[in-house]
Parts: sequence; structure tokens; C-alpha cells
Amino acid sequence: MPITVLVVDDSSADRLLIKNTLSDYRVLEACDGVEAARIIESEEEIDILILDLNMPNMDGFAVLELIKNSERHKKLRPIILTAYDEIENEIKGLKSGAVDFIHKPIHSLALKARVDVHAALINAERALEKKLSEQALTFDMVFEQAPIGIAISHNCFPKEYDDPSKIRINPMYQKITGRTKEELIKLGWAKITHPDDVAEELENFRKVESGELKEYSMEKRYIRPDGSVVWVNVTVYSLLPIGENKFNYICLVQDITERKQIEFERKYISEHDRWTGLYNREYLVSLLEKHAKTMQCSKKALICINLSMAELLTANYGYQYTQNMIKKAAEALSRFCSESCVLFYPSENRFVFYLFGYKQRSELDEFCGKVAQTLESLLVTDRITGGIGVLEFGGGQEEPEVDELLRKLLVASDKSVGLSEKNFQVCFYDKELEELVNRERDIGEALGRIAAGAPCEDEIYLEFQPVLDLRCGAVCGFEALARLRSQKLGLVSPKEFVPIAEETKLIIPVGERVFEKAFLFLGKLKQRGFGDMHVSVNVSVIQLLSPGFTKNLFALIDKMGVDPRQICIEITESVFASDYEKINSIFDELRSSGLQIAIDDFGTGYSSLAREKELKVDCMKIDKIFIDKLLETDPHKAITGDIISMAHRLGQYVIAEGVEHKPQLSYLIEHGCDRVQGYLISRPLGEEKALEFLESFGVGGAI
Repeated sequence: MPITVLVVDDSSADRLLIKNTLSDYRVLEACDGVEAARIIESEEEIDILILDLNMPNMDGFAVLELIKNSERHKKLRPIILTAYDEIENEIKGLKSGAVDFIHKPIHSLALKARVDVHAALINAERALEKKLSEQALTFDMVFEQAPIGIAISHNCFPKEYDDPSKIRINPMYQKITGRTKEELIKLGWAKITHPDDVAEELENFRKVESGELKEYSMEKRYIRPDGSVVWVNVTVYSLLPIGENKFNYICLVQDITERKQIEFERKYISEHDRWTGLYNREYLVSLLEKHAKTMQCSKKALICINLSMAELLTANYGYQYTQNMIKKAAEALSRFCSESCVLFYPSENRFVFYLFGYKQRSELDEFCGKVAQTLESLLVTDRITGGIGVLEFGGGQEEPEVDELLRKLLVASDKSVGLSEKNFQVCFYDKELEELVNRERDIGEALGRIAAGAPCEDEIYLEFQPVLDLRCGAVCGFEALARLRSQKLGLVSPKEFVPIAEETKLIIPVGERVFEKAFLFLGKLKQRGFGDMHVSVNVSVIQLLSPGFTKNLFALIDKMGVDPRQICIEITESVFASDYEKINSIFDELRSSGLQIAIDDFGTGYSSLAREKELKVDCMKIDKIFIDKLLETDPHKAITGDIISMAHRLGQYVIAEGVEHKPQLSYLIEHGCDRVQGYLISRPLGEEKALEFLESFGVGGAI
């Protein structure tokens, strides 16, 4: 009689996979518990039930309960489908009558092996029944030729067999264990089972012997005489009393060593980063979730090492160079690992230590100090800086969800970068940082309302700082400076809202508002008789590289009737870490239409003279830091003049920012600087004040 398998799963893909895998069997299908109940009642013989526990209408537990209460289906063998992390469901399912479980995603070899075991068990039981009905020949053939190990015992304890006549062991059982029948009878199966698996199986066996369970199935390891280990799936099933023997059982053993090796390899891949060999984010999440249930009273901490500045190495030396540096850092940090300190590589250029069971915060301070010292010595030649963010939790207090923990840790690690001029400063997530995060959220929400164009009291407005042409002593234009006025927070500095706008990509729609306001100002300049003025607008690299940037900009220029030659786009030095070919193609398109391109804040850390030469730009703006140093340094030793000379040799004109004192202006004039801006000329002004500033010097803005 063929083995009939009923597959109950709301996933048609999983049903098809199971059906194709079990092509040797008669397979029936049901899409939910309701349909399964109907088939179970209508079919005369169903031997194996493969049952998904999580289904609509009627779940797997309800189906198990239905079978449990049915005398007709007492021999039906349910196998439940669970995920790797559904331990509680597995236990509940087994207690509800399931005889085995299979993990999702379904592995075809594992599925086939398990079903083969149960099919063999059914056939063996059928054969045994036939033998008891004087059909011994059929049973003996199945027993001797079965492709799985079979042992039948009568009243024998697993640790020893004092009566060989009470046990039968087939050839495959001997082959799998690597031992003869005589050795197996002498030793008993407990002595050849791996020590880590003995306690679990003895407990299962006790429950079968006492009648608590009719059967059990588990994966375990046998140790062969040569010391090698073989993984098996073992199923032990109690039999009806035979003669004077009140306890009888049959043991089926399937060699699953190859499948377990594949599982171990897949598990390793799923839990580890391939390059560093460290645990990945998925394993970190699973460990945190596990410890949230099992280690609630233990103090825990997550420590994130932020090496995001390593991206600069990629721009200068290539991706492989950066990856090799990260691998060296991983090897160095791995030396800090212990049973209560685990290292992860959850995302690019970030490491996370997970510490638990420590006593005092001072231990974390000491640990972070050692980590910082190690990294500083390792990365000193590459001049890579970073930060260390720390988040404490646990200790009996209610723990946030894992996503919230990782969000807070990310905030702390991001804030740690640039905390001071020193490398690898430590930033703990605390109430003050929480308030800062809330403020940033409020700023982001205000920017979102502005970007959406919805009526609100939040506003992006512009101030305009005059730019003085030193060759003719006249104001030649303005730099448009974006400002944020929030209903909730008041005036917000660009240093606060611009990074948030870039991080959230709101810089793109907000930047469009800035262009509109700057072009309106150009129109007002023209109306007041200052039609030869230009206006500079700061543009983020994120804006520049966004799809449709140039198309949208040209459309706005046409719509507002602006002369492209009066527009200068200022890009910060972060452009040096971007895609050169793409950047240059955008610059070409903009410049061919008359726009000018300026590199802003030159000299603040990203600069590369070779890269500067490659970029097709019109202007170099010297950062204020070089202008300030003119007051502190011997003018003959200052390099500001060299920067001006270099820019001129590259065919660029130069604007000096932050000019506040006459000695600075004198130096810049002496060294041929083209234009200047700063408080010595004028602070940033509102539209009307800017127009009044020009009118106070007459047409042309001469000073």
C-alpha cells in the first residue's frame, strides 16, 4: 500500500516544492486548516501529515487538536513546519501530537530524509503487524534491506543489553554507527551517543517508557570507533505489548551528516560577514532578541565603532585598499572578544561590540579606551578618524525593541565622530543626546512640511552676503544663504538643518525652493537697476547627483526668465569623494549654458590638488580658516597666497571667505585675490537690506 502524504500550507510555492520532492509518494494538498479537515474526514487512509502551523481560517494547532480527538486517525503522523526561531511553537506542536518538525525555508534533502524515516517507520510497523499475522517473510525482507537503520528492543534499558535475544539490529544500523551488532548490544546506544546529546535523549526515552509520549524524534550524533562523528535523525516509537514484554520500542536511524554539513555552512554564511568573518547584523538582532528573554536582569551595552571616514580612502586609493584596512581592523578588534563580549560587523565601516554581565560603567570607559588606542595606532598612517558610540540597557529595566536599540546606537556613533579634534571620542547615549535627537526630528519634520509645499508657519528664507570684486572695487554679486525659521524651534542654524536635509534627502525639494527664492532676488536686482549682478547658490552633491537635477534647474531658469550667466553654483569639497566622470559631465552641461561653478570651503579636509585640476570649475573659494590664520601667522609664511597662485594657474578665479579685518584684505589684495566676502564688507542681509546696501553705493555697487 503506497504511503499517502497530506500537505497543508497556505503557500502554494511551498506545497509545490514538497510535492515535487515527495514524488515517490501519493501526495494530497490543502491550502488551509479548513480544507485539511475536510480531506482528513473524506480520505480513508492518510499516513503522514505535513502541516504549517501559521495559516489563515484554521491554523495548524486546531488541525492537530482535531486529529488528536479522532480515533480513526490515531495512526496519522503529523510533521509540523516551523521557522528556525519558533522554538515555542515546536514544543507546543510536539505536545499537541506532532511527531517531528521541519524548518522553513524548506531544504529538499532534509524534507525527503525526514519523510523517508517516517515512511520507513510506517512500513516497518505494517511489516511488524504482518509478521504478527504470520507474514514473517515480508517483515524480515524490509528489516534486512531497509535503507535506514532499524533496532527493535523488548524491555531493554538504553545503557546496556544483558539479553541479546531481546534486541534486533539491521545491517544499516551497524553501517551508520560503524559497529557490529555484538558491539552495539554490549555498549548500548547511550554510550555511543555524543555526550552533549545524551541527556536530551534519555529524557525523551524516559517519557516514551512512562507513556508520556508515544514517540520522539530528534537529531543527534553518534561517535564511531575511530572518533569520527555521524549526524543522524533518530525516531523512537513505542510498540504494543508483545507477550510478556510490557515495553517494546522500535528505533529508526537516518544518516543526515551531509545535510547537516550543508546546514552548518548555510548557517555560518547567514550569521557572518563574508569579508571580515565576524558575526553580521542578522545574528546581532537574533542574539539581542534571545537575551531580552533570557538575560533581563543582566547589564548590557552596545559599543559601535564608526569608521565612516574610511570612505575617503576609497576615493584616493580604491575600494580594495579600504576593504583590506577594514579587515585589519577586524583582526585587531577580535582580540577583545570573550564569552561576554562579542564582535559584529553589521554594516559597512562600522563594528559593534555587544557586552553583557559587566558591573560598572567604568568598565565600559576602560574598554572603549583600549579599543580607541588600538584603532588609533592601526589607522595612524591612513589618517582615518572615527568615533565610538555606546548604548547601555538591561539591568532589569524594560528594554526597547531591537530596532530602537540599534537606532539609538547609530545616533550615538554618528555623534561621536567629530566630537572633538581628538580621534575616537566616546559618546554615550543619554538624556541630553535624546533631546538632541528629538530636536533633529523636529527639524526634519519642519523641512518635510516645507518640501511638501503644505501651508505651515515653517519657512526657508534667504539672506544675501555681498561679494566684492577687488579689481574694480565694486560689489559684483551675492551669495544666497539659506535660513530656517521653525514654528516650534525658532531660528535654526544651517549647520543644524543642512546635514539633516542631506541625510533625509529633503535637500532636493528644499534646494528647489532656495533656487526659486534666489531667482526672485535676481529679478528684483534687475528691476532696481542692478542687472549685471550674479547670485551664488550652494548646492549639495546629493542635489547635484539626483536624477533630473539639470533638467529641472534649466526648466526653472526658463520659467523665471533668469540669465544663466548670472548664476553661480557652489559645491563643497565633498565633491572630491564623488564620481568624477559623472560630476564633470554635469559641470560641462551647466557651464555650456552659461552657469559658473565654484568649489566652496577649499582646504577643509577633502582637498586634492590633482582632483582639483581634473574638475571643470571656474572658481575656488578659500575657506575662512585660511583667512583667520593671516592674523596669527607671519604673512611671509602664510600659504594663502600660494593657494591663490595655484588657482590662477588652473585658470580659476578666487574668492576669499570670512574677511573681517583690514590686514586680511590688504594681504589678499597684495597676493592677487580676485574677490572677497565677509563682515568687513557686510554681514548677510535680507532682500531689502541687500538692495539698500547696493543703492547706498550707487548703480554698479561701487565702494
